[in-house]
Amino acid sequence: MTAPGPADSRRTAASPIFNLAWLFYLLLAATAVVWIGMRRNATIDGALFFDPSRWWIDLGLGLGAGVVLIALWELGGRRFASARGFEELLRGLLGSLDTTQAIGLALLSGFAEELFFRGAVQGAWGLWIATALFAALHTGRDRGLWVWTIFALLAGAAFGGLALWTGNLLAAMVAHVLVNAINLTRLTRRSEAAPAV
Repeated sequence: MTAPGPADSRRTAASPIFNLAWLFYLLLAATAVVWIGMRRNATIDGALFFDPSRWWIDLGLGLGAGVVLIALWELGGRRFASARGFEELLRGLLGSLDTTQAIGLALLSGFAEELFFRGAVQGAWGLWIATALFAALHTGRDRGLWVWTIFALLAGAAFGGLALWTGNLLAAMVAHVLVNAINLTRLTRRSEAAPAV
């Protein structure tokens, strides 16, 4: 048995909330697959996810939208103390994540939420209901979380608009994953720099 090296000592266990988030997103994705399958008579094909003739355009749209949303959150963080408070709350709930864990959670959450909200809910009930439900999921009992809910409302409308415009989920998923990956990785770096949460 070897002694743990520097890389091992930096990896810390994620909180139980992190593990619960993985379970939640897997269940959300499974629910979306069942819902979409029932609505489409059990035919879920690649066209739901991307258009082979223009996938690079949708990829670019998703990256561009993600960058705009990240900039919007950064501006909100500078302007509103509640945005910074939300980041502190999220950092405390998730515990110490390393970059790999943060990116893995971003990939799963972006994929699962887009499959559910844009693929299933928006496909069945329309853009505005999907956007409202998406914002409702991103809320909490603390009145200081309002900025997170407003941001989720704007982001949900952007993701929904991308799905409508492109006719598939690629751009929305790319934008969502990028926003989550950048923000979760940034939270990870801040917690490494200042371990006292």
